[in-house]
Amino acid sequence: MNKTKTFLIAVAVMSLMACGGNKTERKAEPVAVETETVKTGSDIQGRTYVGVVEEESTTSISFSASGTLTRVYVEEGQAVRAGQLIAELDKTQAQNMLAAAEAQMKQANDALVRMKQLHDNGSLPEIKWVETQSAVEQAQATLDLAKKNLTDCSVRTPVSGIVGKGVKEAGETVLPALPVASVLNINKVRVVVSVPEKEIADFTPKTPTVISVEALGGRTFQGGIITKGVEADGATHTYDIKIHLQNADHSLLPGMVCQVRVEGTAGSLMSVPITSVQKNAKGEQFVWTVKNGKAHRNIVTTGRAYGNRIAIEQGLAEGEQVVTEGYQKLSEGTEVK
Repeated sequence: MNKTKTFLIAVAVMSLMACGGNKTERKAEPVAVETETVKTGSDIQGRTYVGVVEEESTTSISFSASGTLTRVYVEEGQAVRAGQLIAELDKTQAQNMLAAAEAQMKQANDALVRMKQLHDNGSLPEIKWVETQSAVEQAQATLDLAKKNLTDCSVRTPVSGIVGKGVKEAGETVLPALPVASVLNINKVRVVVSVPEKEIADFTPKTPTVISVEALGGRTFQGGIITKGVEADGATHTYDIKIHLQNADHSLLPGMVCQVRVEGTAGSLMSVPITSVQKNAKGEQFVWTVKNGKAHRNIVTTGRAYGNRIAIEQGLAEGEQVVTEGYQKLSEGTEVK
């Protein structure tokens, strides 16, 4: 009985030794991750806004007198030159007044010639001579006014540009200073963009922008000087900025919608995807970086968020590899690939 027990124990020990001799140590596989190289200003500039093209300036064309429109020589969208005739009023009354003024002028001049002979001969009282001269001056003033009234029946544009909306039609009655047409200066245009108040401070007059216009087949334009509004919209808490552009070929038209991409807004800051930034038990923010094939936790200080990225103010150096995918399985020192 003892021999049998001893035999079984010996067999069990040999079996265990055999199993131990065949056992191989299993090493953990490296964790697969995706990384990006930290660069100064990387992608943080790529904010995009919607803008609308506006004319640089608008000149309203109006008559200085009231009357009925008889002719309108322009239509919306037409290009016009400075001095070009825009519209005319009914001239009948103005022409009659001019004819009467011319007749009065002729009569006053005839009287002046006769009275001068009498005055030179000394047979005309001085008071009569003064009255005759005054009559000529009054007639001349009336004639000048009549000529101006006739001229005012026609209106010309003082500037070159494109005729805008709201052109009056023949037969309508117009009043002084009431526009019959407007001329838009589009040699230069401006793109108006509404910017959230928390982002308005990032813009300077020289902030680089690229403007893409879908109506022109996606054609892009380099933005110029930027001017900022000083009053916020009470409902949306946004400020308007205006990006000024040259438009020599008049391809950009008022009302066109465009995409405005801001370049270089964040200056020299670094950035990482927002999802790469995590918090530890102490509430500190950190990102995972890869050095010599292993993962390491870097405590960072973050700044402003820009879209799906966030600025890193401290804790990273240019050239470091930040984990952007697969960080959920990492711990300090984890081997990665």
